[in-house]
Amino acid sequence: MLKTFNEVLNKAKEYGPKKMAVASAGAEDVLKAVEAARKEGLTDSILVGDKKEIIQIAEKMGIDPANYEIIDKPDKTETARCAVELVRNKKASILMKGMMGTARLLQAVLDKEIGLRTNRLLSHVYTLEVKNYNRLLTMTDGAMNISPDLKQKAQIIQNAIYYAHSLGIEKPKVAVVAAIELVNPDMPVTVDAACLAKMSERGQIVGGIVDGPLGFDNAISKEAAAHKGIESPVSGEVDIVLVPNIESGNIFAKGLVYLAKAVPAGLLLGAKAPVVLVSRSDSAQSKLYSIALGVLMSEMGEI
Repeated sequence: MLKTFNEVLNKAKEYGPKKMAVASAGAEDVLKAVEAARKEGLTDSILVGDKKEIIQIAEKMGIDPANYEIIDKPDKTETARCAVELVRNKKASILMKGMMGTARLLQAVLDKEIGLRTNRLLSHVYTLEVKNYNRLLTMTDGAMNISPDLKQKAQIIQNAIYYAHSLGIEKPKVAVVAAIELVNPDMPVTVDAACLAKMSERGQIVGGIVDGPLGFDNAISKEAAAHKGIESPVSGEVDIVLVPNIESGNIFAKGLVYLAKAVPAGLLLGAKAPVVLVSRSDSAQSKLYSIALGVLMSEMGEI
């Protein structure tokens, strides 16, 4: 079980280098992460975007452009399509979002002709290394699915469980969080949580342990759970937190990053290959850790 990003990085080195297609690579943070991944032996990247701009930025940073294949696609829509096609045609095994909007890249990923669709729901995981927590904490989904229904939540959990397996977690513990830990018909989120826990018990969600509804306090802390008289198989040992909707997930993750100084990394799951998908404002370090997670997922192959 990998408990820190340094452990993730060291494990990913065993599987590299993987070929990665970077969509819109012309940005300092992106190139810094890509170059670090190359030096660490994680990836051998194909840079897609405005070739002149990429070379200019690379040289300014002291990065040798000769270490990379660069495909000139100044138009960002064409950049996204080209990078996705490289992965679809198995010329790369990881896709990375560079300096472009998520919507533009997703349009290419979901394209029926050149995209990376599977029969699985696309969902996002944001993994955080949080000071004073004894393992990596993965939150889903604060970036892709706006207000998932019960069926979609089950698929989001299943994606996250498969992902957690790549971190060496044999049976990931999933907390379905809500404002309260009791089922209340007036709060549909609590009803969904109870259904998801039962679905896990009955084998409709496999490979992990799911419990809910749980307040975040009694999910993350055994002491808080005991204080409220809650016995849960996941309390205090949570690997994955399923949030009710995109707003709560976004606020939760960014709150930990900006107030608790948590270190984040993010991937899009459910496509034919892992997609490194982090905020454009995330640091080069976060992007490097995301690439390392992508290498681990890529090693598992398509599920």
